[in-house]
Amino acid sequence: MNPLKALVEHGQSVWLDFLSRDFLQKGGLQRLIEGDGLGGVTSNPSIFEKAIAESAQYDDQIAQAVASGRATVTDIYEELAVTDIRTAADQLRPVFDKTSGGDGYVSLEVSPYLALDTQATIEEARRLWRMVGRENLMIKVPGTLPGIPAIHQLLSEGINVNITLLFSQDAYEDVIEAYLNALEDRADRGEPIDRIASVASFFVSRIDTAADKLIAKHIEQSKSPDEGSILERLRGKIAIANAKLAYQRYQDCFSGPRWERLAKRGARPQRLLWASTGTKNPDYSDVLYIEELIGPDTVNTMPLKTLEAFRDHGHIKNTLLEGVTAAKVTLEALERAGISLDAITNELVTDGVRLFADAFDMLLGALARKRKLILGTALNGQTMTVGEALQAEVERAQEQWRAEGNMRRLYQKDANLWTGHDEDRWLGWLDVADSTLKNTDELARFAEEVRAEQFTDAVLLGMGGSSLGPEVLAATFGSASGYPLLYVLDSTDPEQISSVEAKLDLARTLFIVSSKSGSTLEPNVLLDYFWARVGEVVAPDRVGSHFIAITDPGSSLQKIAEQQRFWRIFPGDPSIGGRYSVLSNFGMVPAAVIGLDVRRFLERSIVMERSCGRDVPPAENPGVQLGLLMGSAASRGRDKVTIVASPSIADFGGWAEQLIAESTGKNGKGLIPVDGEPLGDPAFYSDDRLFIYLRVPGEAQPAQDEAIEAIERAGHPVVRISVSNFDFIGQEFFRWEIATAVASAVLGVNAFDQPDVEASKVAARELTEVVEKQGALPFETPVFRENGVALFTDAANEQDLKKAGAA
Repeated sequence: MNPLKALVEHGQSVWLDFLSRDFLQKGGLQRLIEGDGLGGVTSNPSIFEKAIAESAQYDDQIAQAVASGRATVTDIYEELAVTDIRTAADQLRPVFDKTSGGDGYVSLEVSPYLALDTQATIEEARRLWRMVGRENLMIKVPGTLPGIPAIHQLLSEGINVNITLLFSQDAYEDVIEAYLNALEDRADRGEPIDRIASVASFFVSRIDTAADKLIAKHIEQSKSPDEGSILERLRGKIAIANAKLAYQRYQDCFSGPRWERLAKRGARPQRLLWASTGTKNPDYSDVLYIEELIGPDTVNTMPLKTLEAFRDHGHIKNTLLEGVTAAKVTLEALERAGISLDAITNELVTDGVRLFADAFDMLLGALARKRKLILGTALNGQTMTVGEALQAEVERAQEQWRAEGNMRRLYQKDANLWTGHDEDRWLGWLDVADSTLKNTDELARFAEEVRAEQFTDAVLLGMGGSSLGPEVLAATFGSASGYPLLYVLDSTDPEQISSVEAKLDLARTLFIVSSKSGSTLEPNVLLDYFWARVGEVVAPDRVGSHFIAITDPGSSLQKIAEQQRFWRIFPGDPSIGGRYSVLSNFGMVPAAVIGLDVRRFLERSIVMERSCGRDVPPAENPGVQLGLLMGSAASRGRDKVTIVASPSIADFGGWAEQLIAESTGKNGKGLIPVDGEPLGDPAFYSDDRLFIYLRVPGEAQPAQDEAIEAIERAGHPVVRISVSNFDFIGQEFFRWEIATAVASAVLGVNAFDQPDVEASKVAARELTEVVEKQGALPFETPVFRENGVALFTDAANEQDLKKAGAA
């Protein structure tokens, strides 16, 4: 008889630890079911990574998912995996039906990133269960301490569970208890328990691999030949001994009054499944972990190579029930030798979680690369030429960020990624493009209303982050036909105000008052001034129709806007700081005013958002790559970021300049952005520069290209960002926001606070109060005056300047 079929006759199910689309489509699984009595399939991230990365079979489906525009890398993986899991489940359905649900299962694993998060594991398992929609599915959940309550909850809800990463007998007993409790909970609620299925996956060969290393070390240190000989006899015996004693616990727990009460209601025992059964040591039989673990009511899940080997030369015997006493002696001898099996199994659980996460990283990285190729010019490109030493440092940082899961920490809003202060309150920008996209119909209607009102001009009154993003949009896109020209007024300088006002027809001008807090002095002063000026040319009850506000809910500006009956009030997001707000209403409302297709703009921007997502490993993540480079370069003294851009997007540098400077420059640390500097001879620059060149390929700029090439040849680090077209600039907003947040984490500063800005606002308010009370600013004596230039500062700074060499 076929040894694989003989296993089934002995009460052991044969499952396959392998899955690929090619294997499914070419009938490989079906042949094993029909020819070898195969009863199930298990999958894991390593299996899917190998299948997807090394095959073109998935490329069409990946391309379809990418074409949808909003799929994350994880979304793409799940779509591919669910397709394969459903196909395998359907091919195994006859086995499931024939055995009345006793066999015929396919296993799909929850994200390895969730191994230590009970609630997240429960939620993901529920979601995957619904997605697959097959009764013969098992959701794989690791048997970690946080996994145990998740296992109980899922089983009690009627979701089949394959418990993975079991190594110790104590952990196995916890799993059995979770299973029995779940069945009892369902029974107490009057719910059926006869269709609940579960397996407890006991990993085998990994125990021998770990134990053998320690045994070999102890043999080297042994003080006598006899001691070494005893230890030598333990090689390759620990895993099987451990498994045999686990089987004894299985028999004890699934017998007796407690189990019999459940069995009478149709409950099935939770079978032990032997996993990791491929032999790692070439000195051992390639079917060792099959032949030595045969027994009724068990499952052996085999890699394809091991399955084929057992079919060829496997021998059948009920080995699980043999040598139980010898197994106890073996484990006792291991303990006497000073080797702790508990320590081995605890470490294996930790390593197993890490290895599965590593494999998942590799899988998502492979998908990110395929996604990038498919997107082509729909995703702005990025290349780095930074020299071997800096490149090696960046690669080390990338690996550290990957291993520590720092992108997931960023998206989980972990303030400890920076300084542990209040950073978690300021990360709403991470998904603001998605939330703003949901409101684009409202923005489109407002844009049509603006056009219908026939405004010829619009003036944005704001400072810093509230003004620089809209300024980039206005300069880059201009105004669509029939929409007003947009001016950005971010200064209280009388000459600048007069210059802007001279271009306006106040009776046909819309004013956009933009302030998150609503208490910033400059926009409020400008509001008062232009409110009065508009009041001179329109009826008093029509002044408010010339003003809209963009401000956080409940701000003083909102109250003013309501009192003065502004035409519209658009809410900001309190969890987004001004300099990170361009993809929110602070940028998109002015964009709508000038007739920009906001939906199209955001959809293009989201392509970069997905490329910089939590599930894209650092080595494939353009925003993280740039941020780690900036942080690493700064640590090597290259703390001046020189930004060069093609003419059509030249204004982007001003926005990036404020983002970088205000985010990273504090506590004696920081990056110094340099925007708009004419490029000079490479010899002009010392080794404190990092050059970033944003280039629109369709714009011929030979002088810029030649200057950058010369700088690169001279050994300066250069990043080239290829902006497919000027209307892809939205992607750069997000790339640079991620990069700046990451660079700030590398530098160890809070990317989102602005202590000097706040101090300046307080000082400005104090001076304003003095003027209101006294009618003039307080008299001050300059510390320096020469050639019409006067310098005013406090005494402490005056002393610091003198110490630094100032006259």
